[in-house]
Amino acid sequence: MRIKSILSGVAVFAVSGLAWADLTPWEDYEVSDAVYSVTTVKVDSNMGDAYLEGLRETWVPGNKVAQELGQIEEWSIFRSDLPNSGDFNLILVVKFANTQDPTPNKAAYDKFMAAFTQQQSDRTTEYAQKNYPAMREITGEYFMREITVK
Repeated sequence: MRIKSILSGVAVFAVSGLAWADLTPWEDYEVSDAVYSVTTVKVDSNMGDAYLEGLRETWVPGNKVAQELGQIEEWSIFRSDLPNSGDFNLILVVKFANTQDPTPNKAAYDKFMAAFTQQQSDRTTEYAQKNYPAMREITGEYFMREITVK
Protein backbone atom coordinates (compact mmCIF):
# COMPACT_ATOMS: atom_id res chain seq x y z
CA MET A 1 0.00 0.00 0.00
CA ARG A 2 2.84 2.37 0.82
CA ILE A 3 4.51 1.69 -2.53
CA LYS A 4 1.23 2.45 -4.32
CA SER A 5 0.99 5.80 -2.49
CA ILE A 6 4.58 6.66 -3.36
CA LEU A 7 4.04 5.77 -7.06
CA SER A 8 0.85 7.84 -7.12
CA GLY A 9 2.73 10.79 -5.62
CA VAL A 10 5.54 10.45 -8.16
CA ALA A 11 3.01 10.29 -11.01
CA VAL A 12 1.23 13.45 -9.77
CA PHE A 13 4.58 15.24 -9.43
CA ALA A 14 5.65 14.16 -12.94
CA VAL A 15 2.40 15.34 -14.52
CA SER A 16 2.43 18.65 -12.66
CA GLY A 17 6.05 19.13 -13.70
CA LEU A 18 4.97 18.92 -17.32
CA ALA A 19 2.39 21.65 -16.72
CA TRP A 20 5.04 23.87 -15.14
CA ALA A 21 7.22 23.41 -18.22
CA ASP A 22 4.71 25.04 -20.60
CA LEU A 23 5.86 28.41 -21.88
CA THR A 24 3.58 31.42 -22.19
CA PRO A 25 3.66 33.48 -25.41
CA TRP A 26 4.90 37.08 -24.98
CA GLU A 27 5.95 36.25 -21.44
CA ASP A 28 8.45 33.46 -22.11
CA TYR A 29 8.93 34.00 -25.83
CA GLU A 30 8.13 36.47 -28.60
CA VAL A 31 6.48 35.63 -31.91
CA SER A 32 7.61 37.76 -34.85
CA ASP A 33 5.23 39.93 -36.82
CA ALA A 34 7.21 38.89 -39.88
CA VAL A 35 6.09 35.76 -41.67
CA TYR A 36 8.36 33.57 -43.78
CA SER A 37 7.13 31.72 -46.83
CA VAL A 38 9.25 28.56 -46.94
CA THR A 39 9.21 26.17 -49.89
CA THR A 40 11.09 22.88 -49.72
CA VAL A 41 12.24 21.42 -53.03
CA LYS A 42 13.75 18.09 -54.02
CA VAL A 43 16.01 18.87 -56.98
CA ASP A 44 16.94 15.84 -59.05
CA SER A 45 20.51 14.52 -58.98
CA ASN A 46 22.89 16.49 -61.18
CA MET A 47 20.26 19.19 -61.78
CA GLY A 48 21.23 21.53 -58.92
CA ASP A 49 23.07 24.11 -60.99
CA ALA A 50 20.54 23.95 -63.83
CA TYR A 51 17.75 24.60 -61.34
CA LEU A 52 19.67 27.51 -59.81
CA GLU A 53 20.13 28.91 -63.31
CA GLY A 54 16.38 28.71 -63.79
CA LEU A 55 15.74 30.42 -60.45
CA ARG A 56 18.14 33.19 -61.53
CA GLU A 57 15.93 33.75 -64.58
CA THR A 58 12.51 33.38 -62.90
CA TRP A 59 12.27 33.46 -59.11
CA VAL A 60 15.11 35.88 -58.35
CA PRO A 61 14.03 38.75 -60.67
CA GLY A 62 10.48 38.67 -59.29
CA ASN A 63 11.75 38.78 -55.72
CA LYS A 64 14.13 41.64 -56.53
CA VAL A 65 11.25 43.70 -57.92
CA ALA A 66 9.01 42.85 -54.95
CA GLN A 67 11.81 43.81 -52.56
CA GLU A 68 12.46 47.11 -54.35
CA LEU A 69 8.73 47.88 -54.08
CA GLY A 70 8.74 47.04 -50.35
CA GLN A 71 6.37 44.10 -50.87
CA ILE A 72 8.85 41.67 -49.30
CA GLU A 73 11.69 42.28 -46.85
CA GLU A 74 14.19 39.70 -48.07
CA TRP A 75 14.57 36.38 -49.84
CA SER A 76 17.05 33.51 -49.65
CA ILE A 77 17.97 30.23 -51.28
CA PHE A 78 19.50 27.45 -49.17
CA ARG A 79 20.98 24.29 -50.71
CA SER A 80 22.08 21.17 -48.88
CA ASP A 81 25.70 20.11 -49.09
CA LEU A 82 24.29 16.57 -49.23
CA PRO A 83 22.02 16.82 -52.27
CA ASN A 84 20.72 13.23 -52.21
CA SER A 85 19.65 13.01 -48.58
CA GLY A 86 16.17 13.53 -47.18
CA ASP A 87 12.91 14.73 -48.64
CA PHE A 88 14.33 18.03 -49.91
CA ASN A 89 17.70 19.52 -50.78
CA LEU A 90 16.83 23.13 -51.50
CA ILE A 91 14.82 25.71 -49.57
CA LEU A 92 13.37 28.94 -50.95
CA VAL A 93 12.53 31.56 -48.31
CA VAL A 94 10.70 34.88 -48.67
CA LYS A 95 10.31 37.14 -45.64
CA PHE A 96 7.23 39.35 -45.42
CA ALA A 97 6.87 42.12 -42.82
CA ASN A 98 3.54 40.72 -41.63
CA THR A 99 0.68 38.38 -42.51
CA GLN A 100 -1.09 41.00 -44.64
CA ASP A 101 1.74 41.41 -47.14
CA PRO A 102 1.39 38.01 -48.89
CA THR A 103 -2.41 38.22 -49.13
CA PRO A 104 -3.96 39.01 -52.54
CA ASN A 105 -4.02 42.75 -53.17
CA LYS A 106 -4.90 44.30 -56.55
CA ALA A 107 -2.99 47.54 -55.93
CA ALA A 108 0.18 45.65 -54.97
CA TYR A 109 -0.23 43.32 -57.96
CA ASP A 110 -0.67 46.24 -60.38
CA LYS A 111 2.37 47.98 -58.92
CA PHE A 112 4.43 44.78 -59.24
CA MET A 113 3.32 44.13 -62.84
CA ALA A 114 4.12 47.71 -63.83
CA ALA A 115 7.69 47.17 -62.61
CA PHE A 116 8.12 43.52 -63.67
CA THR A 117 6.16 43.84 -66.96
CA GLN A 118 3.81 41.34 -68.55
CA GLN A 119 6.53 40.27 -71.00
CA GLN A 120 8.87 39.27 -68.16
CA SER A 121 6.02 37.52 -66.39
CA ASP A 122 5.10 35.53 -69.52
CA ARG A 123 8.75 34.58 -70.13
CA THR A 124 9.15 33.45 -66.52
CA THR A 125 5.97 31.37 -66.60
CA GLU A 126 6.91 29.74 -69.91
CA TYR A 127 10.39 28.85 -68.66
CA ALA A 128 9.11 27.41 -65.38
CA GLN A 129 6.36 25.36 -67.00
CA LYS A 130 8.70 23.96 -69.65
CA ASN A 131 11.79 23.21 -67.54
CA TYR A 132 11.01 22.82 -63.85
CA PRO A 133 8.93 19.61 -63.94
CA ALA A 134 11.95 17.70 -65.28
CA MET A 135 14.28 19.10 -62.60
CA ARG A 136 12.48 19.13 -59.29
CA GLU A 137 9.53 18.35 -57.08
CA ILE A 138 8.13 20.80 -54.54
CA THR A 139 7.86 18.79 -51.32
CA GLY A 140 6.35 21.36 -48.98
CA GLU A 141 5.17 24.94 -48.50
CA TYR A 142 4.94 26.66 -45.14
CA PHE A 143 4.20 30.02 -43.53
CA MET A 144 6.44 30.31 -40.48
CA ARG A 145 7.20 32.87 -37.79
CA GLU A 146 10.42 33.38 -35.91
CA ILE A 147 10.28 32.50 -32.21
CA THR A 148 12.60 34.31 -29.80
CA VAL A 149 12.82 32.58 -26.43
CA LYS A 150 13.44 34.95 -23.53
